[in-house]
Amino acid sequence: MNTYDVIIVGAGPAGIFAGLELLASQKKLRILLLEKGDDLPDRKPHDIFHGFGGAGTFSDGKLNLSTAVGGFLTDYIEEDKLETLIDYVDKIFIKYGAPQELHGTDEGEVKRLEEISARNGLRLLPFKIRHLGTDRCFSLLENIRKEITPPFIKGGQGGVDVQFNSPASEILRQGDKVLGVKTADGREFLGDFIILAPGRSGSHWLSEESKKLGLSTGNNPIDIGVRVEVPASIMRPITDVMHEAKLLFYSKRFNDQVRTFCMNPYGVVVKEKHKDFCTVNGHSFSTKKSDNTNFAILASTTFTEPFHEPIAYGQYIAKLANILSEGIIVQRLGDLLQGKRSTLERIKEGVVKPTLKDAVPGDLSFAIPYRYLSDILEMLEALDKIAPGIYSASTLLYGIEVKFYSMRLKLTNNLETEVKNLFAAGDGAGITRGIIHAAVSGVVAAREIIKRTA
Repeated sequence: MNTYDVIIVGAGPAGIFAGLELLASQKKLRILLLEKGDDLPDRKPHDIFHGFGGAGTFSDGKLNLSTAVGGFLTDYIEEDKLETLIDYVDKIFIKYGAPQELHGTDEGEVKRLEEISARNGLRLLPFKIRHLGTDRCFSLLENIRKEITPPFIKGGQGGVDVQFNSPASEILRQGDKVLGVKTADGREFLGDFIILAPGRSGSHWLSEESKKLGLSTGNNPIDIGVRVEVPASIMRPITDVMHEAKLLFYSKRFNDQVRTFCMNPYGVVVKEKHKDFCTVNGHSFSTKKSDNTNFAILASTTFTEPFHEPIAYGQYIAKLANILSEGIIVQRLGDLLQGKRSTLERIKEGVVKPTLKDAVPGDLSFAIPYRYLSDILEMLEALDKIAPGIYSASTLLYGIEVKFYSMRLKLTNNLETEVKNLFAAGDGAGITRGIIHAAVSGVVAAREIIKRTA
């Protein structure tokens, strides 16, 4: 039987930083890191979600240094302590290759943008951001990969045993205590402590396992929307100040919260492949630039009883868009407003040249429910007041963008579940929404485990 001190499920930011923290304790713990995807050198560019590094640190790599942006950790950690933890993981990122440069540091310009946003019904969340860039993420992960995998001797003391292409299929328990993990190929691994950090792509699996274990869960808001692409010059009043702006808006018709997400100055729109459907996202690079800027607009709604399948609902809408286009739909805003599908000819006539070349011109109104579409259009109108040109006929909308972190586990302040020695961290557990907060959650879980191994 394979026996370890700690088993970590998922090699994204939460799992990686948990591993780094456990190693730094110098307690010579035997650590197993199970990853569903490939090792770093074998990861394919389109396989965003699986493999060493997870999703965020294998794509655009935005390190948002704020307690207010990136998740719900303030529900578990006091704000001043969270600020200290954010600074701690930020320094680790710098150690492994993150740039020194910070965006959003001009307080006067940020304040000006905050004021003009407020006058137009938008709330700007000011924060500092360290941007890795898609091209720089790989080298940073290479440096971490070397650190996190020192020689591991089976049955010996210390080190991390990393096993790729090894998806967890079942959490094993004995009474009120966790026992181990079973993988999809039938292998069983025993561990005194387990950290579940499967990422967004593993949230559905974690939700199903939580039901089997009898764990209490709640629903986070469901985030559904589109990716917007405009000429980079239009977004400069925002991106020159903050690189990425988190803007919140409450729609007039439905009073839903709508927000911008993952802003990519001079970036590209990309397709994300899931198991049986695809969604849209965006990247930007540290060294090469396009003529466009892209960002997501996501509308959030919280469902009540008897609804219990937020992830399945988001998948259904994404699959519907895929059926209509055999992939990603792209539509001119002008065509959407006129109630007609876009054509390749009309897109070519516009001023925005699409960076996702295999997106199919179509009609998003056949896939996106009216409520979400109404929310999105309202926010686009509001954004046009602070960056004129966004609400233009040529603006491109890609669909669907969905964020799969709607299930949220009931956790202690140390991120332990209702099963003893079973911890959960990162986006898959529904408590974070970004790289920095996911990394912090991994550190929090690891530190509690270190205390218990004293």
